[in-house]
Amino acid sequence: MIDIHCHILPGVDDGPKTLAESLELAKLAESEGITTIIATPHHHHPSFHNSGPSVIRQVEELNEAIKQAQIGMTVIPSQEVRIHGDIIQHVDLGDVLPMAPENSYILLEFPTNSVPHYAKKLFYDLKLQGITPIIAHPERNKAITEKPDILYDFVKDGVLTQITASSVTGHFGKKIMKFTDQLIESNLTHFLASDAHNGKERPFRLREAYSVVEDRFGIEMVYQLKENAELLLNQQHVQAWPPEPIRKKKRFFGIL
Repeated sequence: MIDIHCHILPGVDDGPKTLAESLELAKLAESEGITTIIATPHHHHPSFHNSGPSVIRQVEELNEAIKQAQIGMTVIPSQEVRIHGDIIQHVDLGDVLPMAPENSYILLEFPTNSVPHYAKKLFYDLKLQGITPIIAHPERNKAITEKPDILYDFVKDGVLTQITASSVTGHFGKKIMKFTDQLIESNLTHFLASDAHNGKERPFRLREAYSVVEDRFGIEMVYQLKENAELLLNQQHVQAWPPEPIRKKKRFFGIL
């Protein structure tokens, strides 16, 4: 398996604090059947900033430690970029990294409770530059859960999204789990990733999540999500299926 969103680098954000903790996370990934992790430390976050060159250097150091520890997996450098108006300039400067070498996808996150008013224009400008945004964990954004058409409009315009394994499995609550199912049903998501931070409170749960997806949506959906991660890593065009709006069920006399 390929995990396209993981906070595995030591001492750079709210992920592992030490190299030993990062190696423990790498061992857990190996036991899950994960062969490649795209490291996505926070960039331009209120609490953290990780520049492109620093992430590349730290991933090289972590890969060397993983090799020395004889752990059978590889880490690729990237970032989880908090959305801001100067992203294109940061991409041009090499401060914002693509999701894999030479590809044209970047992982973006919104603030927890809102979607900035300039997001649509920014996504349009990124697409003009040949860069495809991937929205991280939209199922956990308050504005999107309250008004799913926000996400539908983005996806309809060619933006991709990534849901989190713990959202699928219900570890973030039933409400988020139900909304995540709706995103899958409506072709409003394209990747499943762990967003792992540690081995206890925020573990991988990727194998479990794929099993849940198979139970609810069939093996074909599992193949599609896994294949998109492979296509992303191999600098190929990611599959996107025609999205559908999420329709809320009507209430009659206060009863669903």
